[in-house]
Amino acid sequence: MWFAAAVGSALLFGLAGWWMKVSQMRSGSSNYLLLGLYLSGTAGFGVHAALEHSLAVSLTDVRVWMAGLLIGAGSALGNVLFMKALEYGPASLTSPLTNMNIVLVIALGTFVYHEPLGTMEFIGVVLLLAAVVLVSIRGREKLSITQNKWYLYVGLSIILFAIRNGGLKVTGDWGLSSAPVLFVSYAISILWFAYAALMDHKRLASGGAASVPADAASVERSAAASNPTRTGLLLGLLAGLFSYGGLQLYAVALQTGQANIAGPIFAANSLVVAAGSIVLYRERLTVLQWAAFILMIAGLVLIRA
Repeated sequence: MWFAAAVGSALLFGLAGWWMKVSQMRSGSSNYLLLGLYLSGTAGFGVHAALEHSLAVSLTDVRVWMAGLLIGAGSALGNVLFMKALEYGPASLTSPLTNMNIVLVIALGTFVYHEPLGTMEFIGVVLLLAAVVLVSIRGREKLSITQNKWYLYVGLSIILFAIRNGGLKVTGDWGLSSAPVLFVSYAISILWFAYAALMDHKRLASGGAASVPADAASVERSAAASNPTRTGLLLGLLAGLFSYGGLQLYAVALQTGQANIAGPIFAANSLVVAAGSIVLYRERLTVLQWAAFILMIAGLVLIRA
């Protein structure tokens, strides 16, 4: 059960990342994209919590608000700082290093919750981590770091994403339902990105350019990008539904299985984005990225062996 939930979480969360990539390809506003994501994600967790009759009761529990604040900061600020890191350093280093936050989740499960990790499972986890690193490497990109800010942004991103990915293990151990916690965390994140989206709107109204990710600058502009705020918001709303589904399944995997295995499986969501790029955008992957897919499959097989 938990293994299927972990694989499902990687697939659904990866599809959320895929719609974020589509928005970038169409020059959608990144701030409106994230606003839309947190709006629909909040709605998803709210409905889920209401249906399981845990929303009203949980919102009177101070632990839910504390956990929601921390996990919300991990999610929202982690995304913001990750995007800032991309402005000061190459994606080939930034993305795989940021994804290494999952090592902290493995340590949490192994050393704090004393989860067992057999030889085959350990090898499988290592292969999954290797896959997550390899899929982000771009062979032709310069790997030089010109500003020290990059190290700060990457380091903080690792910690914040680890809080998001590992925090659900802690709240599950406290006996808290995941849906209300994620409802609070996503709802709080709306405030940050609503302000950022408003700034985008003012720039557009004054004739300025909407904010778009640096690595989308060389992408061919689509006709759908004539309204970047609408593109970003609509695709963000769609991404948020998959984000809700992915994190909800991830929480189930953490509560019913092992964090030191479910975490690395969840981190493989980045390979879903790569797979979508092959199918729809006909992007050519490097040898290392093809190797990442092979390692992912091998890792999953060994974990279930």
